[in-house]
Amino acid sequence: MLSEQVHTHLRDAIMHGRYSPGEALKPQDLAKEHGVSLAVVREALVRLVGDGLADRLPNRGFAVPHISDRRWQEVAEARRTVEPLVLRLSLERGDLAWEARVRATHHRLARTPAFTPGEGRHYRGEWAEAHRIFHRTLLEGCGNPVLLETFDRMWTASELARRWSAHRTPGRDYLAEHALLEQTALARDADAAAEALTRHLTSTAAGLTDDPPQA
Repeated sequence: MLSEQVHTHLRDAIMHGRYSPGEALKPQDLAKEHGVSLAVVREALVRLVGDGLADRLPNRGFAVPHISDRRWQEVAEARRTVEPLVLRLSLERGDLAWEARVRATHHRLARTPAFTPGEGRHYRGEWAEAHRIFHRTLLEGCGNPVLLETFDRMWTASELARRWSAHRTPGRDYLAEHALLEQTALARDADAAAEALTRHLTSTAAGLTDDPPQA
């Protein structure tokens, strides 16, 4: 489907920084570039809006969201409020099979390179997916599909901000942060795990501001 192809191309381009924050996404130019109709491009752009990767501007078309947009901090606040609580439930309810999945998904994440040499500080798609699966698996022990659906929505809403944060904080030790999450979760130390997750999420949000990360 043409709109799917255009959507995928634009999504990857935005995620890899080929469009700057706030840059216009002009349907006429994109239609010419991809050799498709305006209707196809507009359908793809509307999907990007739904993904949180584009804004629809009144009478002005579409644009990549601004890096300073308050929405990123609002999503981060929601995640810091909800996810540590779900993690506590997961540690309380998770069984041995859940523990095995946490170990396996962390192993995959730790062994997957986050960046491609020479391509800047933008996550590789394989790492981004391994990252998502690890975080979701940590919470899956809660056994509550409504809470997991909430996580899925918040994760999608924060994906672009996460990419920008990595670009602005190149010295961050993600390996150590994720290792601590695995260790505290498998030790069933709810306080330490919740604190580690809160700090992890706060560091991502702080990467989009001029403020240093807070514990």
